[in-house]
Amino acid sequence: MSNIYKSKKYIFLFLAPAFLFLIIYLYYPFFVNIYGSFRSIKNLGTYGTKWNSPWYENYVKLATDPVVWTSLKNTFLMIIATIVGQVGIALILAILVDNIGRGTQFFRTVYFFPIVISATALGLLFNLIFLYDKGMLNQFLEALGRLKLIDYKSEKLAIVTMMIPVVWQYVGFYFVILQTGLNNISQELYESAEIDGATRFQRVWYISLPLLRNVICTCLTLGVTGALKVFDLPWTMFPKGMPLKKTFLTGTYMYYQTMEAKNVDYGATLAVLIVVLGVVLSRITRRAFKESEDF
Repeated sequence: MSNIYKSKKYIFLFLAPAFLFLIIYLYYPFFVNIYGSFRSIKNLGTYGTKWNSPWYENYVKLATDPVVWTSLKNTFLMIIATIVGQVGIALILAILVDNIGRGTQFFRTVYFFPIVISATALGLLFNLIFLYDKGMLNQFLEALGRLKLIDYKSEKLAIVTMMIPVVWQYVGFYFVILQTGLNNISQELYESAEIDGATRFQRVWYISLPLLRNVICTCLTLGVTGALKVFDLPWTMFPKGMPLKKTFLTGTYMYYQTMEAKNVDYGATLAVLIVVLGVVLSRITRRAFKESEDF
């Protein structure tokens, strides 16, 4: 039996099912999607009846479509909100919780709780807070005597209104990852630093953050790629890019073109754009926040 583990040829036998799954459910649909972006397709599940004229028509449209540029701008704003709001806040919370003696399990549960709630349910909840029947916040302001209420659906505030619940929902996700990374740091390092007279801030700055570098890099990569495909919560709050198609993200615009406008081939083109952006931005993120091999 020991010879089985020494022989390399058995590796392919055990990896074959995973490769087969990836080929059928990942790579094949991806290449079919690329093929479909050059065809004229109006219904899902078909290959279309003819090639586009010219065959690269959708990619020309992609470069000239003003809504695409709006969705890209909003998506990059969402990436910034993810880096600063989700990963940044999660890092601060993880460090604070790591430095308290009691109640860590309570805070872990509270911060992670939004992740287990359906994004659609959260979208409806925040609709009640911001949008429905003047919104709960406006009703509080009105009760306090304020006459001029805030229109959270206006062009100026709509994108911010949409980003707040998205940021709030995923803070707990990155909090758990960062908290796990902090737990893997040896307590002996902190004890030695304390004996040497290091303050709590110095211990965080010179021990916690450097040893969390790889974990932070992973969180940033997940955040950047996740911002490109976020869909459910923004669509629930601002369907069809309301108001005036100003709140579209790359994911929501792809869904709109595919499901609502029935431009399946153009939706496939947008999907290709999302994949390319995801690969490029993840590479840039890893280069900008290069993982260290020292830890």
